[in-house]
Amino acid sequence: MAREYPLEKYRNFGIIAHIDAGKTTTTERIMFYTGKTHRIGSVDDGTTVTDWMVQERERGITIVSAAVSAEWKGYQVNIIDTPGHIDFTAEVQRSLRVLDGGVVVFDAVQGVEPQSETVWRQADRYGVPRICFVNKMDRVGASYERTIATIIDRLGANPIPMQVPIGFESAFKGVVDLLTMTAWVWEDDLGREPKAIEIPADLKEQAEEARAKMVEKIAELDDDLTVKFLEAQEISVDELKAALRKGVIANKATPVFCGSSLKNKGVQILLDAVIDYLPSPADIPSIKASEPGNPDNVFELPARDDSPLSALVFKIVTDPYVGRLAYIRVYSGVLSQGQSVQNSTKGRKERIGRLIRMHADRREDITEIRAGDIGAVLGFKESFTGDTLCDSKSLVLESISFPEPVISIAIEPKSTSDQEKMGEALRKLAEEDPTFRVRSDENTGQTIISGMGELHLDIIVDRLLREFKVQANVGAPRVSYRESITKPVPEVNYKYAKQSGGKGQYGHVVFSLEPGERGSGIVFENKIVGGAIPKEYIPAIEKGFKEAAENGVLAGYPVVDLKITLFDGSYHEVDSSEMAFKLAASIGFKEGVQKGNPILLEPMMKVEVVVPEEYLGDVMGQINSRRGLIQGMDVRPGNAQAIRAMGAT
Repeated sequence: MAREYPLEKYRNFGIIAHIDAGKTTTTERIMFYTGKTHRIGSVDDGTTVTDWMVQERERGITIVSAAVSAEWKGYQVNIIDTPGHIDFTAEVQRSLRVLDGGVVVFDAVQGVEPQSETVWRQADRYGVPRICFVNKMDRVGASYERTIATIIDRLGANPIPMQVPIGFESAFKGVVDLLTMTAWVWEDDLGREPKAIEIPADLKEQAEEARAKMVEKIAELDDDLTVKFLEAQEISVDELKAALRKGVIANKATPVFCGSSLKNKGVQILLDAVIDYLPSPADIPSIKASEPGNPDNVFELPARDDSPLSALVFKIVTDPYVGRLAYIRVYSGVLSQGQSVQNSTKGRKERIGRLIRMHADRREDITEIRAGDIGAVLGFKESFTGDTLCDSKSLVLESISFPEPVISIAIEPKSTSDQEKMGEALRKLAEEDPTFRVRSDENTGQTIISGMGELHLDIIVDRLLREFKVQANVGAPRVSYRESITKPVPEVNYKYAKQSGGKGQYGHVVFSLEPGERGSGIVFENKIVGGAIPKEYIPAIEKGFKEAAENGVLAGYPVVDLKITLFDGSYHEVDSSEMAFKLAASIGFKEGVQKGNPILLEPMMKVEVVVPEEYLGDVMGQINSRRGLIQGMDVRPGNAQAIRAMGAT
């Protein structure tokens, strides 16, 4: 089957922002104006397309990222609407990994907010080109200029304002496009047809000044244009667009647009900007892959249909009607229905069942997904988030890393009939969400679930009841502390010997412990020389150390961030076994950690509290009393202050 759209006419972008900046509302308008929906959904009424889960509609928040496909002016656009809450940060992270560009939405009243900073840093990490959309221009206290100032100040970005708003707050009715010097106003309620008018007389001077600044900033991105600018030559609109596109793709500049999604103003121009400035799969650098088992052998795969197949699974959804749905991004090659592919991460074969193009919760069957496109596959047995799919040429793409959970609660079924269902339901939810973990506490026999925050776990328990019909009791939340050591232990010598006639047990290990960098985890190094311990026992010793590290010596929390170096030991020809060495390592590790001045580590969160000025003292007192560290304060509009602090969870 021939390609429906050439590769240059694809745009894969995500809508990312702080909570309540208007991501889902903007996505709804995009769906309406591209003809994918025939009425505008509302977050407040619970009628949105991308927020399709019951919990999302009830709470008016986005919980899982949703992918929708649409068509705009002859271009195929794949849009991912992401959550804003920090609890669901993994959804943003995995979306950014597979996207080519991003639209960052800001609230015109609040400007840059804490989660805006988080998503901006995540986009920096993956090198995702961005354009900005200052939303809610119709709200009281909205300021386009102040929002741009906070983008420079707090994100260290290079924003280029592309528009001047016409009117502000409730009188906001349109924008002046500085490139073409045309004013656009939206007159009908649904905002279907923006109308081009003359620039209002009172804005002419301001628009000309703003255009001169914009031309200067765009000219700085291109050497040829800089020369033209300095020689005071006229620079055409096409030259400006081409230079800005290059600057955006190289992450040197971020064009800024404004509007009000709720009032249906400014969205069509934003869509035009996505096509004009965000990259197609052909514009971004070729994806790098490595040979399975040999991460040093790195090669590039161009985004072409005739390249070897490379695809990444970035999300798993359990659908009550059709089973497990895997969202994938195809980087090169073609994925066809009925094809057999290799999951190189797991070393397993998978057969492609149905291929689907998603329109949030509505599906369209397709026969293939080509290079640069995003789609979903039904019928995978072994493939999960972060896995690579390939065919003839064996290769592995860089996986997706996720943050560790910070809070845990105990959960138990209300009745014995719920017991079996609960285990299965928790397993399915853990498959979907890489930041949700389930484990069994060895000491109490309880099932412990861990996640990114109370809201995250609250949603999980709610989904258990609604989707899986499992009734459960939950305990009080517990913070996921960690343990570590503060001083090196040069030698731990432990011999495990049970020899009282007959086949005994004998394992002897000598190792050292050193504190590691934060986030390094448990690092094991084998420095045994001369066969003091046979090679076949080394994996058992490493397993003993890692299992012992799961329960610390202070309060039973996992031990992290230390390096174990095994350098000596001994064995017995008859009595030594893997079990004996594993026990020796396990018990020896506990003794060693005791000698290393163990400490308790607790998760810290970056917090921002916006408070009216009169309550500033009380709130600062509260933060200090909870062992928070105040890092600074900013003045906010409307007699408010923003307190920035680091706080223990």
